Amino acid sequence: MKLAVHAYAELAGWPDLVEVSPSCGTGRALATAHGEIIHFHSDHDVDLHLTVRAIRRFQEHLDATRAIRVVDGSPWVTVRLDTSGDIHLLTTLVTLALQAHQAWPDPGDAPHSTCNDHHSAAETQYLSGG
Repeated sequence: MKLAVHAYAELAGWPDLVEVSPSCGTGRALATAHGEIIHFHSDHDVDLHLTVRAIRRFQEHLDATRAIRVVDGSPWVTVRLDTSGDIHLLTTLVTLALQAHQAWPDPGDAPHSTCNDHHSAAETQYLSGG
């Protein structure tokens, strides 16, 4: 089973998440009462609306993880699913994202914020672990 399909199947069963059409028009998406939170764009790339505040708060940890791509100023991070451990990372980050959307609402994290799928490769960078 492809990793993204496995991750989607697991997360779609969570009580706080429902399937929606992705606003970017690519792939599949899950949302909360606060808006879209996860976009599955391919067999390997998943965008997660983590929030700007949570990204700032956990920047050091995100920087240390090769599977995470951060786009400056974006409330979304991209998780690259290459191993089953990356699914565990994604589910941990989804838990963090759910908490961030409920506990730390931030005006800069409007639900209409564009996911990273629309950013060009020149604007993004997979972090090299340090």
